[in-house]
Amino acid sequence: MNLNLKPEKSIARGTFDEVAIEDGFFVLSYKNETDEVEVIEREIDSSYIQFHFCTRGQSIFVFNNGRYTLNINEDTSLLLYNPERDLPIHLELQPKASLVSLVISIKKFHSLFSKDVSYITFLAEGNRNKKYYKDGKIAPSMAVVLNQILSFNLNTMVKPLFFKGKAYELLALFFNRNEDADVEQCPFLVDEVNVAKLKKAKDIIITQMAEPPSLKELAIEVELSLKKLKEGFKQVYGDSVYSYLFDYKMDVARKLLETGEYNVNEVGLKVGYSTASHFIAAFKKKYGTTPKKYILERTQ
Repeated sequence: MNLNLKPEKSIARGTFDEVAIEDGFFVLSYKNETDEVEVIEREIDSSYIQFHFCTRGQSIFVFNNGRYTLNINEDTSLLLYNPERDLPIHLELQPKASLVSLVISIKKFHSLFSKDVSYITFLAEGNRNKKYYKDGKIAPSMAVVLNQILSFNLNTMVKPLFFKGKAYELLALFFNRNEDADVEQCPFLVDEVNVAKLKKAKDIIITQMAEPPSLKELAIEVELSLKKLKEGFKQVYGDSVYSYLFDYKMDVARKLLETGEYNVNEVGLKVGYSTASHFIAAFKKKYGTTPKKYILERTQ
C-alpha cells in the first residue's frame, strides 16, 4: 500500500456503472479505455465498507482533499472502512485501468457473519470502532468473477440478478481463508499461470484487433491447448474469444465515431474491416443502427 502526495495532472471525468444489489449494498465498476487519467467520484458515508478490486492497470484513491493517496495496482484488492469519518470515493483511474467495487453497509455486512464475527478481524468486539485498511492480491478464483462482472453481456433485465450472485460470490471468495482459497472454480484453470495465459490471449487479440491471429495461432502463442483456450476464455471473460473481440471492436468503433475525427470508412479500417459495408453491417448488428445514423442521432 503506497502513501504519497497527489500529483498534478490533466484529467477527464467519468461515472461509475452502478448496480444496486439490495438495500445498503451496491456494485460499482468502471473501465477506462482512454489514454487519459479519468476521475470518478461517489459519495460514501462512514456506515459503509468498501471493497475495491483493480483488474487492470493502476488506480489512485485521493483522500482529505488531496492530502494523501492510496495506490491500488493491477490484480490487487483494497478494503477500506472507517466508522469515524466518511470515505467518499475520489478515484483517479490511469489509462486502460479497470476497477470493480463492492460497497456494503456495516449493518448489512455484519448480518452476513453474525454467527461468527470473530472470523472477520475488523468485526471483532475490540475492533468495531476502529478504521481498517487492507490490501492484498486478487486470487485467480476472484479474477474469474471480476472479469464476468466487467464483461457482462446478457440481457439488461437480468443484470441486477447476475450482479447479485457475483457480488456475494466475490465476498465469499475474498474472505475464504481455507487451504483451497486459491483453487480455480473452473476445471480448466488450475493455477495462476493459466489465468495469466488467458489474460495474455485477451491482450493479444485487443492489440491486434485489426488482424487478429487464428484460435490455433493464439493457443500456440500463449501455450495453452485449443480446448483450454476456448473454454477457459469463456469462463474468465464470459464470452468466446471472437465474440469478446467483436464487442471490444464495436466499442472502440463507437468511441472513434463520437470523436468526429474519422469518417465511417476510416473507423472500419481501424478496427479491422476491409470494406465499409462489412463494418456497417457489424455495427448495426451490435447497436441496431448504422454508424452514420448513430453520429447524426448524437449531434441532434
